This record gives sequence, structure tokens and C-alpha cells, in this order.
Amino acid sequence: MPKKFVRLLLGAAVTAVVAYVVAIHTDKIRANVSQRDSVQYWYAGVHLIHRVNAYEVERIRTPPWSLFLFLPLGLARDAFWGWLLWIAGSVASMIVSMRLCWKLFGKDGTLRPIFLMVGYLFAPVLACLEAGQIGFVLLIGIILFMFYETERPFVAGAALILPFAKPHLLVFFWVAFLFWVVARKKFAVAGGFISALAAATVVSLICDPSAFQHYRELVSASGVGGEFIPTLSGVLRLMFFRQYFQMQFVPQLLGLLWCVWFCLKNMSQWSWRDHGLTVMVVSILTTPYGWLTDEVVLLPAILFAATCIFGGGQKIPVTTKILLVVFALLNWMMLLLVASQIPLQSGIYFWSSLLWCAWYFYGRHRLSANLAAQPIQLTTGS
Repeated sequence: MPKKFVRLLLGAAVTAVVAYVVAIHTDKIRANVSQRDSVQYWYAGVHLIHRVNAYEVERIRTPPWSLFLFLPLGLARDAFWGWLLWIAGSVASMIVSMRLCWKLFGKDGTLRPIFLMVGYLFAPVLACLEAGQIGFVLLIGIILFMFYETERPFVAGAALILPFAKPHLLVFFWVAFLFWVVARKKFAVAGGFISALAAATVVSLICDPSAFQHYRELVSASGVGGEFIPTLSGVLRLMFFRQYFQMQFVPQLLGLLWCVWFCLKNMSQWSWRDHGLTVMVVSILTTPYGWLTDEVVLLPAILFAATCIFGGGQKIPVTTKILLVVFALLNWMMLLLVASQIPLQSGIYFWSSLLWCAWYFYGRHRLSANLAAQPIQLTTGS
């Protein structure tokens, strides 16, 4: 039986099981929908369809050019169907992202089971699905950009409108993007991004002509300076500079200096599938405002590191095996916290970005070690 047919049959079976589970637990799911962020997106979509201020909805803080993402949800009959539509889109984005990441980084077919296990058990994946958050939309935009930036630059640039829904999350990515467009004259990519940004803004203004004014009012009244944000910078501020909100930006400012140096050093041979992952990881590590659900955008970096650690045809050292166990246990602990519905607003998740950063850079270390060992083996074999 062809493998493609088996996969199709398996996918249909899984879909049927999921549909059955949703059907028999519909009442329970409806009761819990109000606790998911997707219900806020549905409300925003309803507001936009009726040309009402979408920023009246609690927890909608994305800029006006991102409002088009919520517009289709407004067509749903109620919050439950809005949630179902949003989750279906999130799962589809996750599956497509995994497949594109395999095409980007997968070289050894024997590693595919490990690749899939690492990806689907990545703690922010469960967190994003459980919360009904926007992370998978940001993720698919990043991966589409990396996948198409060489062959279809305009499409790649247009895809970046999706992660631009949260521009603060990947500040160093956008800094590197600006450097790259100017230094490498990637004007087709820039044209795609600008065109998508203009189209998204026009759609938002048609639905709400005062969208930017409403957004400014939201920002000025949000009181975010008094909130605790469960990031590394947020915890450092809470511990040492509780009264000084500006101190939360110090790690990002230091990271910005590093980013400029990193871009200048590597721009001549810049690769988004290599250097781009690094600036993304450091952006998440130093961001002053972010959540565990947002960290799903690091999925390509996590998968790239997995291929570096398990690939190369080298025997895995004992120290690496020990570290793999430690990483797996810490990720599993994060999964348990999410499954136990520990609020994402609590400070218990602040160390997540440190874990992903350590995993990524250790993966790069193993890649360098494997490459350094290859010439020695070739010499010995001759």
C-alpha cells in the first residue's frame, strides 16, 4: 500500500476521531470557550462586520493592520463556532508549518519521527492551542517567508504581514529585515510586504475608519506599565526595579546593540534559514512583552536545532544524551504546567525563553562539532 495513501487514511481517521470527540463534548466545550482568547477574536470580528470599534473588546491589543485576521470569525454564528473556526485554522497552520520546516531543514529521512515528536511536543504548541491564541498565524507567516524568499520574493514579503500583527515580539527580526532589504537590494520582498500592509490597513479602515484613533486610545489607557509580564525582563524588573517600567526594556536595548553587530558581521552571507533563526531566538529572549503562546514562532529554530543534534551521522556523546534528557524533562514540565491550566499570566513560565535559547545554541554547537569531526574521519578512513 503506497505511503501517501496510508498517510491520507491516517489523517482521515484522526480527523474523524477529533470530530467525534468535539461532537460528544460540545456542551462542555461551549462552557469553556469564554476562557479562550479566540472568543475575543470572534467578538472583534463581529464588531468589524458591524463597523463598530473592535478595540472595545477586551484583550485585543494588536495594531489596526492586523484586524483583518479576525474579520472571517465575525461570520460565525456564535462564540463556539468562532472558536472552532479559529482552532481549525490554527491546527492547519501548525501542520503546514511542520511540513514546510521539514522541507527547509529535514535532510535525513530516518530523523522524521524525531523531527515530528520534537515539533508537536514543543510546549508552546500546546499552550497556543489551549489558549486559542494568535501564535500559529505569526508562525506560518515566518515560515512562508523563509520558504519563498528566494523563489517568490513578492509572496514571501506579503507573508510577513502575519507576524507583523505583533511587531514588538520579533524586533531584531525586523531590524535584520531592514538591513537585508537595503544591503542586498531585496526590493521585491519589500514590495510584497508594503503591498500586504497597505491592503490590510485599507480593509481595517473600511470596517472602522477610526481604527488608528481607537488603537491610540487603547494604548494610552491600557496601563500595561503596571502589569506583570511573565518574560525574563519582566521578572528581572519585578525583582530589582519594580517601580521603573522602563527597566523592562534594558535587555532589549542591549540585544539591539548585539543585533546591529550581528547583522553587519553576517550580512554579506546572510541566510534567513540560519542567521534569521538566531535573531528570532534572541528577540524572544529579550522581549519586554510576550507570553508562552507567542514562543510558538520559535518552532523552526527548535526543529533546526533538533536536526543539528540528531543528524550528521555521528554517535551522540554521553554528555549530549544527558543534556537531551534534561531538555526533555524541562519541556515535559512545561507541558504539565499548561495541561494543569496554570495561568499563563503567572511568573512560573518566565524561564521558557531561556530553555529554548539553550536548546537552539546547543544545537548549533553540535552542528559545529559534527562539521569539525568530518575531515578527521575522512583522513582516518583514507
